[in-house]
Amino acid sequence: MFHAVTTEEAGKRTDVVVARLSGATRAQVAQAVKEGKVLVNGSAAKASRPLEAGERLEFEIAPRLEPVAIAEAIEIPIVYEDEDLIVVDKPAGMVTHPARGATGGTLVNAVLGHVGRALPGHELRPGLVHRLDRDTSGLLVVAKNEATLSALGIAMKARVVKREYRGLVRGIPEHERGTIEGPIARDPHNRLKFAIVADGKPAITHYETLLRFPKACELLFRLETGRTHQIRVHAAAIGHPLINDPVYGKLEPVFGLRGQALHAWRLSFTHPRSGIALEFEADPPPEYVRARELLAGSSEA
Repeated sequence: MFHAVTTEEAGKRTDVVVARLSGATRAQVAQAVKEGKVLVNGSAAKASRPLEAGERLEFEIAPRLEPVAIAEAIEIPIVYEDEDLIVVDKPAGMVTHPARGATGGTLVNAVLGHVGRALPGHELRPGLVHRLDRDTSGLLVVAKNEATLSALGIAMKARVVKREYRGLVRGIPEHERGTIEGPIARDPHNRLKFAIVADGKPAITHYETLLRFPKACELLFRLETGRTHQIRVHAAAIGHPLINDPVYGKLEPVFGLRGQALHAWRLSFTHPRSGIALEFEADPPPEYVRARELLAGSSEA
């Protein structure tokens, strides 16, 4: 693309103007600069070069490839399956669906490979009724057809799909059980995090203490709502962040965990076709169990 620098653009950085004109990200522009594909008056330009009115700006930006969900032969633990849905036990460390930076190896890729056909819904999130963070392990239901996806989506919004999590947290809450209410949205100071903010979406988490350790405990969390990072945000908000949470707590390598110590261990809902009440449980993975044992057996952990 060729462009004559306007008086309004004069003095601005080359990469800023190219990003605005092309709609590309700064990272894409930086790559184009590195490859010599951004020219000013016919010569390769630095990203930081200030432009002058009337200069000839030339650039070529590679199109951004959108991730797609394709079938992959990846084994995943299937807890239950019928003609309408699948309940899986997602391993910690597995991303739920494709996105930029994680275009393959996700749960969705694995499920597509397992069923051998297309699933309903969003092209990057086919069949998904709900999601789990990458490093959260546990139960997740996937719909195989439009009717099931719609029915379970409605049930989720009506809060009749029950989800329970086990989590290891720092410290011991003052009350053995309680409810945390706090609207959640992106953290205005850090776009990579979520936080309790006044104009966020309503979020409610119930908890009760399962096990107590010298400096930590295991809590049972019950979700009424399903906001992104909800348990992690709420646990940190009451002063008891999840063990080894790199975003809302701190990394604790001694435990050997991939990420936060959180496991979706129980899932219950009514089957959309049969009307039968279904309930599933999945034990926490070995690394979670080892972390719990370490907390129980050491006054230092």
